[in-house]
Amino acid sequence: MKILERKMRDKSKPSTAKCNKDIYSAYLMVEPNNASCLRLSEIMPEISHDSVNRFLLRERFTAFDLFTENKNNLDLVGGFLSIDDSVLDKLYSNPKHTKLIGYFWSGKHHKAVKGVNLITLFYTDVNGVCLPVSYRLYDKAQDKTKNDYFREMLTEVISWGLSPKTVTGDAWYSGLMNLKHVRKHGLDFLFGIEKDRLISLEKGSYIQVSEMPEFPEDGKIVYLKEYGNVRVFRQLFKEAYRYYIMGVANLSDLENIAYADFKVAHDSHWQIECYHRALKQVCNIEKFQVRKSNAIKNHVYCALCAFCKLEIMKVKQIVANWYQVQRQLFNEVIAEFIKQHSIADIAEIKVPVNA
Repeated sequence: MKILERKMRDKSKPSTAKCNKDIYSAYLMVEPNNASCLRLSEIMPEISHDSVNRFLLRERFTAFDLFTENKNNLDLVGGFLSIDDSVLDKLYSNPKHTKLIGYFWSGKHHKAVKGVNLITLFYTDVNGVCLPVSYRLYDKAQDKTKNDYFREMLTEVISWGLSPKTVTGDAWYSGLMNLKHVRKHGLDFLFGIEKDRLISLEKGSYIQVSEMPEFPEDGKIVYLKEYGNVRVFRQLFKEAYRYYIMGVANLSDLENIAYADFKVAHDSHWQIECYHRALKQVCNIEKFQVRKSNAIKNHVYCALCAFCKLEIMKVKQIVANWYQVQRQLFNEVIAEFIKQHSIADIAEIKVPVNA
């Protein structure tokens, strides 16, 4: 039966579907409001609402597809690989009717909110090109944590041929299992840590990192409990201190790390925050109106592809930034409307007194 199925697939005709990834991704780049199947069919009458819906339900895109499609745009060796997650707000959706929706902590709202949790590995290569290379949508049915997803994705992208120099992440991803997993792959790292993490300045005694008596600008080598030697840094942010640790695959290099190295890694990690903002503002990643799990996954995949297109356009200097396409798309239409409906014309319109 399996052999028969394979032969039937080999002989099948090419797809005649009118909606595809390129069309849907381009639509997400330019639609100023909610990205719905109906809206796309209104813009392109030759593509029916059902065609768009079938596309979202039919395809089975994966993180490997995203990596394969974009790997030729990256220098795969020596860059920064950042891990972070973001909540796609779906505040008015019913989790009983829409898959993958749950309650997740949101840095934007500073509380747990209803939405879909997107976890991304984001790579910045040595030339400054920034693209997502792997991702997951948190699914409680899989019985995994975000840290499980991180370790799984890191092993995955390395097996695909990515060879970063440094892994970066915030305090959520700085647990011991993650640090040891990064070390196992022979990678340097920069992670934020909570202020109560235990370190040792002298053998046999531990203090919380926030209790360190001094923080030199170039950081200080300390022993992180149950891990080993790292260099710790402190930064003031919004009237509160944040703490970071840097580790290296070759311990002898720990002595040579300076503030400049920390700054480069820290600034590189900031790119993933900018990526999350762009996904929501110009790629319509939050504005889907489908309920089934696979349709949501395909929408998210196409939104990531839309971001990748914008980044490549920026690299090729077609646009100055990720926001330029959507911001300038309607300039001519708006200008023409203003010309045809001048203030003088509008003033002549009689509005009923009781309107």
